[in-house]
Parts: sequence; structure tokens; C-alpha cells
Amino acid sequence: MTRDWYAWHEDYEDPGSALSRRLAEVRMRIRAALDAAAPGPLRAVSVCAGQGRDLIPVLAVHPRRDDVTARLVELDPRNAEVARSAARAAGLSSVEVVVGDAARTDAYVDLVPADLVLVCGVFGNVGEADVRAIVRHCAALCATGGSVFWTRHRRSPDLVPTICDWFAEEGFRPVAVSSPADGVGVGVHRFEGRPRPLPAGVTMFEFLG
Repeated sequence: MTRDWYAWHEDYEDPGSALSRRLAEVRMRIRAALDAAAPGPLRAVSVCAGQGRDLIPVLAVHPRRDDVTARLVELDPRNAEVARSAARAAGLSSVEVVVGDAARTDAYVDLVPADLVLVCGVFGNVGEADVRAIVRHCAALCATGGSVFWTRHRRSPDLVPTICDWFAEEGFRPVAVSSPADGVGVGVHRFEGRPRPLPAGVTMFEFLG
């Protein structure tokens, strides 16, 4: 890693920052998905989870919190420890934080297909071909009826419309996609297909940051 991804999180402390606005949108969408989820156990995986700020605070106060088994995968051990401490403080014993390469399918193979798949902060930090590859893998990571939450900036050239097309090709239906005017680029897609087997030992993308 060349960028300090621990320091990168400091922008979240500024309520007017684009990251803070994006985080609020992602949390709202996760909360809505949990509200609508069928009764019973739920699984969640978070790719490049950072400090877990999107998922952990939502689970901490949600009525379905004890139904959710989650795995957050993060390469930076400092960020992972922040996430682990937050989950512990919230009493979320079924939230596991793993220090490891989130690009590797082996990190998820025993917890997918999942009902919530978080790919936030990824699409803006990988090449276009890798964005397409991740979307393809989402059809293995996500359970039928589950949701993928993703983010991508809306700067030119705006890849978001193409990403939506790629999700459609893989059997996903758009639930919500922010407009360019929103400036934060948050998408939610619901999987209506049958999940493919997730291959072991595959690198899904290469982080450019």
C-alpha cells in the first residue's frame, strides 16, 4: 500500500465532506435492507472494510443485529483493530474482523452467498477491468434476494451507468443509484439470479491505492 488508509479515514470526521455524506447514504441503505429482510439468520461480508464505519454502527442499534453473522476483511491492521474494537463495544459477537487481502476469494468462501455484500470504497480505487470482474464475482458473493452496496465517484468519465449495466448482465436489479448531482455515488443492487459457486484461490482485483 502506498496511501495511508488509516489517515484516509480522517475525512469522515468532517460532516461536510463527501466521505461523510457517502457514509450517511450507505448506512441508510443498509438499514433499509435489514428492515426489509425476511426473518431468520442473515449473512454479511464487507470487502475492503476499513474501520467498519458503514456496517457496525447500523448493526449496533438495529433490531436484527443478533440475526447477522458478518465478516469484515481489511488489509490495514490499524483499521481492522478500530473495526474490531467498535464491534466489541457494541456487543456484536457475530461480527468477525479479518486482517487480510480482501481481493482474495478465500476470505469469503465459507460465508457466501451472503445477504448483504458491501463493496464500498473499492470501485474508485481499481481499474475498469477489475470493476467488471468484481461485479461478476458479486453473482457468487451474493445470495438470491440479497443486496450489494457499492460506491463510485461521479466524476468524468462517469463509469456508474456502465457499472449498472454490468450488474444487470449478472442478474441484479437496481434498488437505488445516486445521481451525479448528489456527488457521492452510492449504488444498491438486488440479486435476482442464482448464485454461482465462488472459486477458491482467485484474486478478484488489484487495489491501485
